[in-house]
Amino acid sequence: MLTYDANGKIDILALLPDELEAKIVELGEKKFRAKQIFSWLHVKQVKSFDEMTDISAQLRSKLNDSFCLKSLFAVKKLESCTDNTVKYLYELSDGNHIESVLMEYEHGNTICVSTQVGCKMGCRFCASTIAGYKRDLTSSEILMQIYEAQRLSGRKIGGAVLMGIGEPLDNYDNVVNFLRLVSCPQGMNMSLRHVSVSTCGIVPRIYELAELKLGITLSISLHSTNNKARSEIMPINDKYDINELIQACKYYFSVTGRRISFEYSLISGHNDSRKDAEELAKLLKNFTCHINLIPVNKIKERDFHSDRKSAYRFQKYLEELGMNATVRRTLGADIDAACGQLRREYEI
Repeated sequence: MLTYDANGKIDILALLPDELEAKIVELGEKKFRAKQIFSWLHVKQVKSFDEMTDISAQLRSKLNDSFCLKSLFAVKKLESCTDNTVKYLYELSDGNHIESVLMEYEHGNTICVSTQVGCKMGCRFCASTIAGYKRDLTSSEILMQIYEAQRLSGRKIGGAVLMGIGEPLDNYDNVVNFLRLVSCPQGMNMSLRHVSVSTCGIVPRIYELAELKLGITLSISLHSTNNKARSEIMPINDKYDINELIQACKYYFSVTGRRISFEYSLISGHNDSRKDAEELAKLLKNFTCHINLIPVNKIKERDFHSDRKSAYRFQKYLEELGMNATVRRTLGADIDAACGQLRREYEI
């Protein structure tokens, strides 16, 4: 995918192998050089062209003239004392900031990455939207969150969730290019079965994503069971209502065969009653899915809140109704690991 920096140079980290090969041939070089360069970028994950030691100085000079190799700068790092969760605040080349969270599970390390600087969606319980939307991240800026976290932590990352700052499907082209890059066999070769993409419900993009059959897990931020209640906390519902969203999800499953995860953030007094559980079970009846219950993180600008006790009570309601539901494990609670909070506090 061709993207450029402020000086008109091509963002080399965003190029897939065939695209890089075409550009290297344009420079008058042999095709095999592209394979060497791609390996330096995505396997060794170097931060400058000068580190590519098996490439001639002349070619490195050509690369410097034609391409940019972007970097992230970790301006703040918070480490949990309880579960090895690490939260990074990164500064981008234009001075904007994003967050990533590295999480340790029994099966390995997973990173939660951001896809935009801020968010347009306006979900009322989310910290990411409060500081406002600035711009989309390029595919390389999404990818570099993984590379930099590996470099800083010394830990191999085997999975990713696109649930950080921003709405992934509002940055569709860059997100799809990121997915192709991170899973590229010549590069990091991450299995897309270990990648989850979260969306608040941009229905047309769900249909487009289904047709790509990438193998990812689609996570739907549902959070309410009727249009009135959902529109109160999620403005996107005014554009694509629950019925449209559920139809798109059914299509996604029919095309991909991939079970969908429905994210349900519990808000005390808003969507956590027995009646809410019954409505949720009715809505998702006969649907191959998983319900992920999330106690809402308290943010100072909103009075929404919940706790794990009420989450487990709601889980019990759903299980009694025959639904598959779990309460999301809380990681990094001592460092406020939910995305959006650190960026907002840093930029105030």
